[in-house]
This record gives sequence, structure tokens and C-alpha cells, in this order.
Amino acid sequence: MIQRFPLLIGIAAKHLKMRRRQTVVAVAGVAVGVGFFLAVSSLMVGSQNDFIETLIDAAPHIVISDEIRSPTPQPATRAFPGAAIEIRGYKPRNEVRGLKDWQEIMRAADALPGAIASPSLSGAVTLKVGGREEPLGVIGVEPGIEMKVSKVEDYLSQGRLRDLETTSGGIIIGEELAQRLGVGMGDIVGATSARGGTRSLKVTGLFEKGRGQLGASSGYMLLREAQSLLGQPFVINRIGVRLPDPYQSQGAAARLEERFGYKAESWEERSSDFLALLVTRNIIMYTVVSAILLVASFGIYTVVSNSVSDKRRDIAIMRSMGFSDSDLEWVFVLEGLALACLGIIAGWALGLVLMQILGSLEFNIQGRVEHIPLDRRARQFLVAGLVSLLSAVVAAWLPARKAARVDPVDILRGAA
Repeated sequence: MIQRFPLLIGIAAKHLKMRRRQTVVAVAGVAVGVGFFLAVSSLMVGSQNDFIETLIDAAPHIVISDEIRSPTPQPATRAFPGAAIEIRGYKPRNEVRGLKDWQEIMRAADALPGAIASPSLSGAVTLKVGGREEPLGVIGVEPGIEMKVSKVEDYLSQGRLRDLETTSGGIIIGEELAQRLGVGMGDIVGATSARGGTRSLKVTGLFEKGRGQLGASSGYMLLREAQSLLGQPFVINRIGVRLPDPYQSQGAAARLEERFGYKAESWEERSSDFLALLVTRNIIMYTVVSAILLVASFGIYTVVSNSVSDKRRDIAIMRSMGFSDSDLEWVFVLEGLALACLGIIAGWALGLVLMQILGSLEFNIQGRVEHIPLDRRARQFLVAGLVSLLSAVVAAWLPARKAARVDPVDILRGAA
């Protein structure tokens, strides 16, 4: 069989040369299918990867808060498990919210390989300027550590996170909020917390417009100043943890929560709804683009099927000369493979052109020039090539199988 391969390849090549117009049409069909497969898949996967990277970078990979998923059972419930108990006159104890023994939690988080933990305190204040009031959720941070855990500084249009350390009463707010209050860089605003603390704050930085919660309702302060304003000295209610591999966050969060009891959310848990939508989106995308390649394979089926019909007499002669069923199948399968390979190469070139066009498009989004994120990795080209090749083999094998079953006696007798 191996020795006959050069001969079988030569026969397949001659068949394709004799039907040049159909060959070109079939190759063009595969090329268009592969090209649009690459354009669509690179666009969808690129936008998905960009979205996931935004989710990962928008906040720490793990957030430990002063919440407990399951309430602590009452002593009577623990003393008499399974019994019918009614608790009366229960009075909740007023406690200051915050993470107890947060230094120990910090040490445990920092002990994770390559991890960096950043403490913070969040609370609500009201900003006042000239009789105008706006609510704001302030987050007190240590700038030197926070810069290593989150990408907050990348979202600043003016100022730096480090300026909070050098400016007494410094605060970073969003450009939208600054416009509503009528303030800018260096202006003074009054702040009042729910506990009655008041202080004058100086605007040392502004978040870009369109940065979601960062610009709309969040502000950053120095940790110790936020503790003083909120009336919670030495209190921490949130610890952010950044890992070298964000996809290890679920396991690390589960271990920290099991050890300390406080709620530890990974970025995947916080974004579970969005990630579930991406799975559905991927199923739809690959169904559509695979259908494009499947339609393109019909061109190969048509060419090979017509070749089988036109070469019935030649097939009978080849059978009488000793060619086996598998030899005949290989002749027509090789035709399909040749058409697919030529179409894939042309499709890769077309895909590159389409990617270049898509990547060059510019969109003005809230004053920022954005480009469409594309996935140009070799994986996209490999998937498109393999799916096209598989479709071509199936499309060529169906008529090839029919050719192998031809009875040479009946054909030659009918021709005579």
C-alpha cells in the first residue's frame, strides 16, 4: 500500500487538474470558511480573554471580609444538638465590625507561595461642598502594598496612589463625582461619617470616567486616616490577596476560610454569573463557526462526488488492473485532502487579513480610543485547520466509499 502512494497521489492530482474550475471553487469555499472562522473566533475569544483579565485585575484575586457565611450557633443549640429548643429574650451584642486577629490572617495569606496581602477598611461617608452633598464609599489602604495587589493606579487620570502618603487628608475620587461636586485637583471637601466623625479632605487624584464602581461611588484614602474618620481605630474589615496564578484562587480562598471562618471570596466566585454566561456564549460561537466550516466542506463533497461519477469507467479499469478497494478510496480521499490543505493555507492568509482589519478599527469610548481585542495565538489557526481537515476527510470519504464498491464487470459491460 505504501509503495503505491506516489501513484495514487499522481492519479488524484490529475483528476483535480482536469476539473480546475470546480477545484478553484472548492478551495475558495474552504478558504472563506477558515478565514471567517478565524475572524469570528479570534474576535470572540479575544474579547472574552480581555473581559476575564479585566475581572482578574479589577480587584484582588481573593477578598477576605468580616462576614461569616453561616451564623455561629447559639450555646444552647450546641449544648443540646437535635433537641427542640426555643430561645427567648435574646439580645444581640453590639460589636465593632472588623476582622479579629487580622494580623494573623495577613501572615497566613502572605505565607501562600508568591502571594501579597493588603489590609483595608471600607465605610460610608458624605462629602459636602458649598451646600451640596454626595455619598461616597471610602476605602482606606496602604498605597505601597495596594499597588502590588490591585490595578487601582492604572485607572487614575490624574495623581498617584502614593500621593496619599505625602498629603494630609488626601482622597482620590472619580471624575464624575468631582464634576457633580464642582471640585478638581487640590480642592478641599468636607467629609462626615455615620459615627459623626468630620474632617476636611484634599482631592489628590481622580479616576477616569467609565471605571464602574471606582469612578461612581468609591474613594481611596490612607488607611490610618480612614480609620480615624470612620471612628474605627486599628480596625480592618477587608484583606485583599493577589496570587501569582489567579486560577489557584478558589483553592486558596477555601483554605483561608476554613482556617479563620471569615468569608473568603475568589474572583471566580465573585464573577460566577458572568463566567456562566461566557460558557453559553462559547457554545453558541463554536456552533456557528463550525457550521461555517461544515458548509464549506460541501464543496469538497461535490467535487469528489462528481469526480467519482465522471470516472466510473476509469475506476472499473483500475479495479480490473488489480487496484484494491482501499486504493480507490485513497485516491478520492487524497483529492479531498488536497483541496482542504490548499483551502486551509488560503484561509489562514484570509484570516490574517481579516484580523488585521478588525484590529485596526478604533472606537472612541468616553474619550478613550479603544481597539478590538483579538486572540491571534496559533491555537486559533490550529483549531480551524484541524476542523476543516476533519470535515474534508468525511466529505471526501463518503463518495470515495461509493467508488470502492463499484462492480467493474457491470460498468465495462454497460460501456460495451
